[in-house]
Amino acid sequence: MITRRALMSRGGGLLLAGAALASYSIVVEPNFLLDVTPYRVSPAGWPANLSLRIVAISDLHACEPWMPASRIARIADIANALAPDLIVLLGDFSGGVVFASRVMPEQWAEALSRLRAPLGVYAILGNHDWWHGALPQDPGDGGESVRRALRHMGAKLLENDVRRLSKNGAPFWLAGLADQMAISAGPGHWRGQDDLPGTLAKITDDAPAILLAHEPFIFSRAPKRVG
Repeated sequence: MITRRALMSRGGGLLLAGAALASYSIVVEPNFLLDVTPYRVSPAGWPANLSLRIVAISDLHACEPWMPASRIARIADIANALAPDLIVLLGDFSGGVVFASRVMPEQWAEALSRLRAPLGVYAILGNHDWWHGALPQDPGDGGESVRRALRHMGAKLLENDVRRLSKNGAPFWLAGLADQMAISAGPGHWRGQDDLPGTLAKITDDAPAILLAHEPFIFSRAPKRVG
């Protein structure tokens, strides 16, 4: 059973349908239900004439049997059924359970390639995409295998980069940060690849902006214009 709620907005605002599948424990049953959770967000200063419906998918951690390619494909179909204007993939595509079987990047990318939205599909990387391969015990490659997979599936990767989009003539910016915990710098310490000032400097007008970041740490440093 999928939770279905009205996602239509009245007036300006953002709509986020989060299929946010955060790191799940090995004790969770493989067939747990997917819950589609709507959020109605109205950032300060957001234009009254710009309403967006965004589907956000995060922390898939592809692996067998908890998150196989078949399940990821079903998530993509559910995302499409929500009729989003925009789909954002918020990182940690790589498997997150040690005692699991691999789902390789080309497999989860093929499953996600069915995603469709008029304004496109955009992605950022998460820390696990940097730290290791398809499973935590696999050596990492600095996210290169994930980047190749995202290109294969047609997603536009934003690493300290921006895109100017518009809906019904109303413009907005989509900004995506590189990961803030990308490289280990000793036990409990990491060095990020994120560049918030450099990213926001690429915004060249006063249209509103949406910031994509895998970790929430950065949001307290984001200027008020960022949703």
